[in-house]
Amino acid sequence: VHHHYQKQQRWISSADLTIERRTDKTRFENRPKQEDLTFGTTMSDHMLVAEWDMKNQWSAPKIVPYEDLRISPAATALHYGLSCFEGMKAYKALSDKSLRLFRPDCNMARLSSSMDRLQMPGYDFDQNELIKCIAELVKVDQDWIPYGEGYSLYIRPTVIASHPFLGLAAPESLLLFVITSPVGPYFKSGFAPVRLTADSPFIRAWPGGAGNVKIAGNYAPTMKPQKVASDTGYGQVLWLFGENDEITEVGGMNIFFLLRNKETGNTELVTPPLTRGDILPGVTRRSILELSKSWGEFDVVERFPTMPEIRDAADEGRLIEAFGAGTAAVVTPISCIKYQGVDIEIPATGDVTKRIWDTITGIQYGNIEGPEGWSFKIS
Repeated sequence: VHHHYQKQQRWISSADLTIERRTDKTRFENRPKQEDLTFGTTMSDHMLVAEWDMKNQWSAPKIVPYEDLRISPAATALHYGLSCFEGMKAYKALSDKSLRLFRPDCNMARLSSSMDRLQMPGYDFDQNELIKCIAELVKVDQDWIPYGEGYSLYIRPTVIASHPFLGLAAPESLLLFVITSPVGPYFKSGFAPVRLTADSPFIRAWPGGAGNVKIAGNYAPTMKPQKVASDTGYGQVLWLFGENDEITEVGGMNIFFLLRNKETGNTELVTPPLTRGDILPGVTRRSILELSKSWGEFDVVERFPTMPEIRDAADEGRLIEAFGAGTAAVVTPISCIKYQGVDIEIPATGDVTKRIWDTITGIQYGNIEGPEGWSFKIS
């Protein structure tokens, strides 16, 4: 039987986007002063929603007032962690207040990869079309974006399985939603270097697992190790793997070390590689690698540093600086790593850390012309 007359709404399409604006201004007028913003607590007025089901595939995307979701108690997202998300930001350029996204194509590619890892249908959505819809959402709520260096609109695209089924099976219906939240500087006054502990018995990710995608199940098990770390006076967990204590990530960030190589004497910037599948391909991580390679001032190396190697480099005065990298803070200087009961002190904040911060934020806020496509202007 040929059903050619059925309109297949195959893709997310920005041409079909509808916008329902909130008329009540109370939420907006009662929002916190921008200097009082704390991360992830204030939600903007609108959200973007699209649904996928077997019969119709992607529904027409809608921008609607921010509101609670209606979801079946049997939805598989609630039982089996069939949920993935992204973290990205919109910025107001400091010069002309034009609206910018930072490398949104990288976030869309990763969202697709996370959905694919969770066997979510519709993972092959048109990524440029979703960027266009997100750009419209940012325009609708542009008055929520605080202006000034360090201020931005945090954007949280999320996909959950809405399929009401208690069996273990690939989801047959999805809900994609994008909410946004105005945020202030990650560090209120200058850089606040973070102290890490590597003495945690917990492991974040492993080869063959899902550490290379941004799925809910990677984050829930980190709450306990994080609590244990902060109870003992350390800000984050340094995640290790394997019998050689290979360094993988820090908290929810990628990690970088600047050190002098013992064999070659060369200065190198080292970060763990993506080859094993246990490292999240961070957008900031990728940007730092591409920028520092273009500077050509030190070697840029993707390999797994080990804690004994870092301890020796510190003891021998070869460890120059270390930092975490992610969307929230861009870079977070590291001043100490506790390993096998001993605190390894690290100079912070280092020059390369500062230079990366200056360059990436300069591009994000439109002060520096970055590589093509990094600063995505919303017209």
